[in-house]
Amino acid sequence: LRPQLLGTMLFAALIVAFAVVARAADVRMEPSVNVFSSANWQKEKVIDENEILKTTFVLKHDQAAMADFEKTLLDITNPQSKNYAKWLTHEDIKARISPSAAAVKTVTDFLASHGIPEKDIEVTSMGDMVHVAMPVKTANQMLKTEFALFRSVTQRNIAVPRVTKPYYLPSEVADKVALVAELIRFPALRKGATIFGPEGKVKGKVGTDPEFDSCGTKCDDFTTPDVLKTAYKFNYLTTSVPGNSMSVAEFQYQYYDDTDLNAFGTACGVTATVETTIGGNNPKICEAGGCVEALLDIEYIEAIAHPIPLTVIYSSTFSLLNWASQVNTMANPPLVHSVSYGNDEVQQTSVQYMDEVDAQFQISAGLGLSILFASGDQGVWGRSGVGATYHPDFPAGSAWVTAVGGTDFQQKSVIGPESVWSCGGGGFSDTFARPAWQNTAVSTYLTNAGAAGVLPPAAYYNATGRAYPDVAALGGQVNPYCVGIKGGSFGGVAGTSASCPVVAGIFAQLNEIRVGAGKGALGFLNQLIYQNPQCFNDINDGSMNNCNKGTQGFATITGWDPATGHGSPNYACLAGVVAALA
Repeated sequence: LRPQLLGTMLFAALIVAFAVVARAADVRMEPSVNVFSSANWQKEKVIDENEILKTTFVLKHDQAAMADFEKTLLDITNPQSKNYAKWLTHEDIKARISPSAAAVKTVTDFLASHGIPEKDIEVTSMGDMVHVAMPVKTANQMLKTEFALFRSVTQRNIAVPRVTKPYYLPSEVADKVALVAELIRFPALRKGATIFGPEGKVKGKVGTDPEFDSCGTKCDDFTTPDVLKTAYKFNYLTTSVPGNSMSVAEFQYQYYDDTDLNAFGTACGVTATVETTIGGNNPKICEAGGCVEALLDIEYIEAIAHPIPLTVIYSSTFSLLNWASQVNTMANPPLVHSVSYGNDEVQQTSVQYMDEVDAQFQISAGLGLSILFASGDQGVWGRSGVGATYHPDFPAGSAWVTAVGGTDFQQKSVIGPESVWSCGGGGFSDTFARPAWQNTAVSTYLTNAGAAGVLPPAAYYNATGRAYPDVAALGGQVNPYCVGIKGGSFGGVAGTSASCPVVAGIFAQLNEIRVGAGKGALGFLNQLIYQNPQCFNDINDGSMNNCNKGTQGFATITGWDPATGHGSPNYACLAGVVAALA
């Protein structure tokens, strides 16, 4: 070969070699993900390269620091500890676990190197996330991927940008970053709530208890605030102590309107108002009946705990991670949070995503916040349906939230013993290990259910995982909830999305005792719950949360079970326990 040609070939080979080395220095993020599509989302087109994308770089927490932090959390959330309810400040938590300033600078410098101006880069006050807005062209180049627009198959007005193949970061950046959020995870859009007996088609009264008449004839046979008041032994409040607060989280165009809140309050003799709205509100959507889930949340947490100030936090990003981070960075976040949204663990796309959401829940625990999640409405099988194994719920399967399951009255329209709602979520996490505070309760269940011959096949579930729910409340279809909807009409709505705000409202009431006495709020609730099972109505009639006829779920037995947890709350008993806490 001629020297000139040989030199040219060598130069080309070097270019290829350098490209290979450069590519080898890139790290594929969330490597367990190999599917970049969803049957529920239709790929429409490659996005215009000038369109602006908003995403979040989630920084890694030091694992040793997180382990020490968890030890502190287990201490300050234990009612038997001398340090109980000595909650941490934002500054305390940041000093303990936040990524270093150098780690943050690595990420912000990387973003700046791609031409992103400082005004489009925001580091959260906790220092563990970096929000960024950038053109699609920049994102494609930076992450070595390609974005497309995906539209929901069932809700055609909703579309999201997502990557169509793996994404990468340079190794020095990947060392600091757990994931880049909302690139690969498709939101699990909830179907509209099933409305039973809409106005004009309600059935006549069947039972004998007058509480079922307390919202008028439009809600005969429906669960009402007065039904809950009698069943769970609480009283309505007339005042609230300064410093107490509560919140509901809403996503997916779930707004509220005063017309429906006022109609519900007038019919049921309660007050349902919103003190503060974060994230905006669009009440016009409610005129067409599109706000059922939000109205359910607001009407029932308010019915139980008004006048404790209620904040509605609306998130347009379909992201639990963003919601949790938003709550944790608020200067004075509400003390109790009810969240009726979730998905199957297997639908969360990556373990990294669940781990980072879980880390935010731990921060919430350190701040003294109570985070309650509905356990799901598909029984043990989850949204994925009947298969070779059960499908546990997330975030209900996180050890740092209180998971709320669903029940029904055993006799329709008669306030008395409860059964599990057959579609109430419950089971064992495949991702998170069983925490020590539930070891005794869960081990006892496994032993006793095994002896009784009611345990499902062992291959269906992970018996060593975090077990849920922790508690339960009415949520089934025997007596659906009376809800003011669609411009002042009424209907019956069922689901653990009803159970969750009810239990949250009861614990918000219990915070009145703590805050009024100048003590720390109850905060993370689970150790308190598992240490006081006598304050819950045990559900032990053998009913199952299989949700699908001909299949097996977990059976209710005496004591805790993965169908109803410890059972439904007895406020009067819990109030005595809470008043006695140091």
